[in-house]
Amino acid sequence: MHEREEVPAEAAPEAFDSFFLREHDTVLGLALALTGDRGIAEDIVQDAFLEAFRRWDRIGAYDQPGAWVRRVVVNMSVSSFRRHRSELRMLRLLVARHRSAVTELSASTVAFWDAVRMLPKRQAQVAALFYLEDLAIADIARILEMAEGTVKKHLHDGRKGLALALGDDEVDR
Repeated sequence: MHEREEVPAEAAPEAFDSFFLREHDTVLGLALALTGDRGIAEDIVQDAFLEAFRRWDRIGAYDQPGAWVRRVVVNMSVSSFRRHRSELRMLRLLVARHRSAVTELSASTVAFWDAVRMLPKRQAQVAALFYLEDLAIADIARILEMAEGTVKKHLHDGRKGLALALGDDEVDR
């Protein structure tokens, strides 16, 4: 019969929590340097550490588990860059195809829209949906998740504010 050998304390795998706390900030720095975007970097680091956690019985026994996590971060950063570049290319194609569909504001309406942007937020939103999108009160109410009477009140108050800002007796554009 063989006696079971106990692993000496110094050779036992490090607890994942300790590993995570020690390595997280430097690994995040690596991901940030590779992606240039903190949100993407944080997502990649989270995914890499999650994979390490799931396999910690194996990864924790490595001489340098931090190297494994860094390799995962590098690979995920490259994948993220490729995916982002591909998405950007597709967006450019879509924008190029539909550029003419975007309504440009004429010079004569710039002052009007400047005045709309000066209104309180809800009045500006209602005015933009009403004047630019030509939506009905009921549709605006549904979009902004408010009662039709509230939409009417914001539109009324917005018109008064626009009339004052533009020096018109009545705004009906």
